[in-house]
Amino acid sequence: MFSSVWKSVASGIETQLTSYYFRVQKLRTVGFRGMHSTVEDVKLNGFDVKILPALQDNYMYLIVDPKTREAAVVDPVDPELVIKTVQEESLTLKKVLTTHHHWDHAGGNEKLVKLFTGKLDVYGGDDRIGAMNHKVRQDDTFNIGELNVRCLSTPCHTSGHICYHVTTANGSAEGAVFTGDTLFQGGCGRFFEGTPEEMYEALCTKLSALPDVTKVFCGHEYTLQNMSFARHVEPDSKIIQDRIEWAKLRRASKDPTVPSTIGEEKTWNPFMRVNETTVQKHAGGETNPIVTMGMLRKEKDNFKA
Repeated sequence: MFSSVWKSVASGIETQLTSYYFRVQKLRTVGFRGMHSTVEDVKLNGFDVKILPALQDNYMYLIVDPKTREAAVVDPVDPELVIKTVQEESLTLKKVLTTHHHWDHAGGNEKLVKLFTGKLDVYGGDDRIGAMNHKVRQDDTFNIGELNVRCLSTPCHTSGHICYHVTTANGSAEGAVFTGDTLFQGGCGRFFEGTPEEMYEALCTKLSALPDVTKVFCGHEYTLQNMSFARHVEPDSKIIQDRIEWAKLRRASKDPTVPSTIGEEKTWNPFMRVNETTVQKHAGGETNPIVTMGMLRKEKDNFKA
């Protein structure tokens, strides 16, 4: 019993310290009420996505079915901003989609559920996610209004990481995938709880199988850092250099660099290009894509842009 109590206390202390760390980092970078990026509306063919910046470089997303005005929020670490936006846009918030348990993604769940006046269905793939009442696995499905959501299990960054693939009812229009800390623009998440094999499965099997036009909404504004590493891996790539220049212009006015598309990631993201000769050559001529994946991640962990 003492062991159980101590674990609970230790977990609570760790959560508070983590919360304090992220809030201090935000104060240092953007100030008390500042935002690292502008709020932006992305209108897709069949649904809308509102990009909401949070903390020092996180993104939350409101997914809106324009027909029903029903909405879901992805990783609502700033619940006050979520509620304010929902009220201003006259939306009916029904669901919370949590990509993984890390505080900067799931740390607002419990407060959002407490502050929100209606019932919220909180989805996730890890028992460490606060307020979760719908645990999901690979290929589980549900709806946001008339939109379809399919869950993709992508363990590696964390063992319970889930990506959410959203499409229209008939599936004919462009879709979007919300990738948390698995797939970033030009990069991928650290392998905190997984292996190169798992990240290869996530990026090069599951996510690569989505239509190339699928929009990618990732969990952080890491594009310039990631594309700098991509240029280091493939220095002769004009596609990468052009994207860097585009991203610099966007960031100069604090505009988000998300979304990209799955097709674009295949052209510039080294972690989705581990089968390409140019990337394998950078990894010392290694022809095994999984070994290449591990070597790239190890190099990226210590890379200085």
